[in-house]
Amino acid sequence: MRLAAGIEYDGSGFFGWQRQRQSPTVQACLESALSRVADQAIQVHCAGRTDTGVHAHCQVVHFDTHAQRSERAWVLGTNTYLSAGISVLWVREIDADFHARFSARQRRYRYRILNRWVRPALERGRVAWIRQPLDAEAMHAAAQYLVGEHDFSSFRAVGCQSRSPVRTIHWITVERNGHEVVIDIAANAFLYHMVRNIAGALIAVGRGLEPVSWLEELLARRDRTVAGVTAPAEGLFFVAPHYPDFPQLPVAEPVGFPVDSQQP
Repeated sequence: MRLAAGIEYDGSGFFGWQRQRQSPTVQACLESALSRVADQAIQVHCAGRTDTGVHAHCQVVHFDTHAQRSERAWVLGTNTYLSAGISVLWVREIDADFHARFSARQRRYRYRILNRWVRPALERGRVAWIRQPLDAEAMHAAAQYLVGEHDFSSFRAVGCQSRSPVRTIHWITVERNGHEVVIDIAANAFLYHMVRNIAGALIAVGRGLEPVSWLEELLARRDRTVAGVTAPAEGLFFVAPHYPDFPQLPVAEPVGFPVDSQQP
């Protein structure tokens, strides 16, 4: 039996999603909790791996098991064995051909920036703090150069293991809400540190250090060394994947996304 699950987590207490020698990781903690509920070893596969300090509103995973449990028992039982930084939101039985990663047509991220001269306290660890004034309209205009299929080598970290730097950004918006500037982005997939590198470049435009057209130039250069700094991890949230072939999955959709954000 194959099950899918939606997971939210605060990444500030974990060394990223993927199981590794450094601990704790979200994957290792989740697998340990699920294994206790199933009374067998469980291995999960996720929609999109996140780095150290990156959060998730609705990460989606799948796993196979012979254990017979109700969906409610999976949720409550697993959460019993998880730390406060991770919660299982839902569990659903799903077709055997579903794959959390390969069935996703779109992935969405949100990057939050607290833009004021005083450092955060209540939102510490969940926003990037930029004290210099940001022009959100200029950032939004610059971001539109990224929409479509492009070679994103200029926004690809050195350690990226993807075979191709080509990705398709479906939409990207930058909006200001009081002291917060929010970057929302959806693509078929992302390269290693791609969103944080895009955020870093847009912040440079927002501060007036680079012109709006700089993003177009960076795409054409295909050179990571000319694209500026990587934005901090704490402002980044994996929002959710989109599975048009599996509409029964209750993937979370935060308020404020474009009405066509579900389009593949």
